[in-house]
Amino acid sequence: MQLDDALREQVRARLAGFAVQRAPHGPEHAAAVAVALAEEGDGAEVDGLARPAAWSPAAALLLTRRSAHLNNHAGQWALPGGRIDAGETAEAAALRELQEEIGLQLGADSVLGTLDDFVTRSGFVITPVVVWAGAARGLVPNPDEVAAVHRIRVEEFMRTDAPLLEPSEDPGREILRMPVGRSWIAAPTAAVLYQFREVCIAGRATRVAHFDQPLFARR
Repeated sequence: MQLDDALREQVRARLAGFAVQRAPHGPEHAAAVAVALAEEGDGAEVDGLARPAAWSPAAALLLTRRSAHLNNHAGQWALPGGRIDAGETAEAAALRELQEEIGLQLGADSVLGTLDDFVTRSGFVITPVVVWAGAARGLVPNPDEVAAVHRIRVEEFMRTDAPLLEPSEDPGREILRMPVGRSWIAAPTAAVLYQFREVCIAGRATRVAHFDQPLFARR
């Protein structure tokens, strides 16, 4: 799957036709994450994923590994994002966080649309904002927040063994993970990735609000 105009317009059209579900929240619990479509570039240093021999134009998503010294979710997979400031839209917050966390500056015209809000166990309401990042070269991770940036092919999230589901202690809720290489990514990040795959790539209006997080990801 190439990062080209056809993919950009497909994603934009499918998001425009998707009936987004928003969750009620107070301003202190509003957050946004950026689902950034970019060129695969040099690939990702992930066990089980082969790196391309040269810069690759394949479509990829930008994910980070959080710094080990952070108080919350240290070392976990994440999408660039954070709290929405007072008077800020989710779209503006996602673009700001991209610049603050990985040094990627994009304009408002890069926003393709949004996915459903996801409410975390800690009470945050996350709005995923899908953006077109293009080549996204010269990324500079903020060492206070980000240990590494990874470009993971969109095709990796289309695997037939995804998502990985297991029961939680709440009846009717399953814990969701997305496999990557020989490892996996936990919800809430995994829930956003799964809905992106379903809505933007597969064209299915799949909901994810009912999925749960593993215990370690709830702090």
